[in-house]
Amino acid sequence: MVNRIKCYLPLLFLSTYSNEEKITLPNGRISNVYTGLFINNEFVDSVDRKVFETINPATGKVITSVAEASDKDVDLAVEAAANAFNDVWNHVDGKERGRLLNKLADLMERDLEELAALETLDNGKPFYSAKTYDLPSAISCYRYFAGWCDKIHGKVIETQHDKFCYTRREPFGVCSAIIPWNYPLEMQAWKMAPTLACGNTIVFKPSELTPLTALKVAALCKEAGFPKGVVNVLSGFGPIVGAAIASHMKINKVSFTGSNAVGKSILKASADSNLKNVSLELGGKSPNIIFADSDLDQAVKWAHMGIFYDSGQCCCAGSRVYVEDSIYDKFINKFKEHALNIKIGDPFHKDTYQGPQISLQQFNKIMSHIETGKKEGATLLIGGERHGEQGYFIKPTIFTNVNEEMTIMQEEIFGPVVSVSKFKTIEEVIKKAHLTKYGLAAAVFTKDITRAIKISNELKAGTVWVNCYNLVDANTPFGGYKESGIGRELGKYALDQYTQVKTVQINLGIQM
Repeated sequence: MVNRIKCYLPLLFLSTYSNEEKITLPNGRISNVYTGLFINNEFVDSVDRKVFETINPATGKVITSVAEASDKDVDLAVEAAANAFNDVWNHVDGKERGRLLNKLADLMERDLEELAALETLDNGKPFYSAKTYDLPSAISCYRYFAGWCDKIHGKVIETQHDKFCYTRREPFGVCSAIIPWNYPLEMQAWKMAPTLACGNTIVFKPSELTPLTALKVAALCKEAGFPKGVVNVLSGFGPIVGAAIASHMKINKVSFTGSNAVGKSILKASADSNLKNVSLELGGKSPNIIFADSDLDQAVKWAHMGIFYDSGQCCCAGSRVYVEDSIYDKFINKFKEHALNIKIGDPFHKDTYQGPQISLQQFNKIMSHIETGKKEGATLLIGGERHGEQGYFIKPTIFTNVNEEMTIMQEEIFGPVVSVSKFKTIEEVIKKAHLTKYGLAAAVFTKDITRAIKISNELKAGTVWVNCYNLVDANTPFGGYKESGIGRELGKYALDQYTQVKTVQINLGIQM
């Protein structure tokens, strides 16, 4: 098969890219961005020749326009992915798949500064965060799953003495992934790395709000040497492209990260089409429980990061903070001080901690939730206002005097808004923590390890952090309980989401 790939690869570089645009980034770098749809290793216009604008959320100004896919483009991408799987990719061994994933990671490492700057321009997150956390995390994810490519094994099962039984873990074939806008590069890696590692091909849809880095990585996939059709990237809108993907009869698996409403619609589309396998990572309203015996300064620091990191645009954000009543006032004073000292503004400035919200629509949604909180009787301690004259910046916002019936304690706000409440007993705080439809994450701060383990075991959440927050690694599974999703991302557990099990029974007792 290696010889077959060597014969095939030169064909990948015969044609030239179309839709290329040079974008001057605020840090002075020039990024060559291909704004077409990436189908069968080429950047092409959409069938309908439509385009849409992507906006810099720090300024509200247009960055560029990219091709807008339709259901017809989905058909073309699926056809390319199916042909690639049947003709080439299904015959590529694990070592070669691993080599290609590692090569992609090498290229991302080479272009780290450019990718981070492009991510900041399109998403608004601080350049320092994109460069220091998001890019290394995405690269690490590709390298982690590259290591799994030749280690995806079945098992031999003892049945009867004259029978031989074994299982195989086989790829689904054509898979798809639909990601949100808050961590474009990381989410692309979380979906694409295990999909390709397990031997599938992919039709990938980035958010229409942040398409640029996905298209840049697509170009790197071609440069790395992935065969035609293995990776396909379609920029477009959820109700059109996402819906076409969810209901497509030739897509065998869809992985989605985003809102509960869309997740449920994808499940329905799967049921109404070909019962494609579905994994979902959805919303969260995560409780952060802080006991009196915790290191208060550390608890404040981690709680601060848990809600205000990435402008609060994190599915597992610790948006409900429960503080033991005996230290409540001390915590509030320190927490407020931290929030008031947050540097908000130009995401390319080295000292900026909080950038803008992703869009005007999201800005308005968050401000609406803040107004609802005030109307329902919560106390606005700080924030709740716009920051600056341009872009979509919101000041860090803290509510106190809240109860579990309030909208701001139930709905995922997805912004720099936190509610802080008191508790007296373990039983009380666990009960309050569970008064939500979500179960994505939770945190416990205490020096009592017995208490920490007991509460962690009782909390209905896919991840529980103890004396820390928001720590996610490529080798640790991530996903939710209840309405926070189905399945797990990352770690060995992710391999189960992108393979199916076949049982082979052989009768050794046949008389010849």
